[in-house]
Amino acid sequence: MSCSKNEKVLPGNFAHTVYFWLKNPSNEADRLAFETSLKKFIDHSPEIQTKHIGLPAKTDREVIDNTYTYSLLLTFANKADQDRYQEDPNHKKFIEESSALWTKVVVYDSQNTYKK
Repeated sequence: MSCSKNEKVLPGNFAHTVYFWLKNPSNEADRLAFETSLKKFIDHSPEIQTKHIGLPAKTDREVIDNTYTYSLLLTFANKADQDRYQEDPNHKKFIEESSALWTKVVVYDSQNTYKK
């Protein structure tokens, strides 16, 4: 399969997707604290190539799980960069600041197999 001129492929060969369920998802102070800490962290992590913070989309199909509060999609050049990111003091500080705000976190890591 090949790409047309208009198709875009995310940069990097490694995607890190995280879903967060906040303890108090309707608490605006908790949401602000979470978002502030998350943005501060990802804006200072040099290994990240692309970043996306998301909220559940208003979609309704049987296969969709939209019970989470926030999603995070990051891409990296490779697994080694993602491994460095895991040890980054910014990442550890985010976990320290925000882990009391969530009840559940699910992570999906994937390596790109799409070749032009």
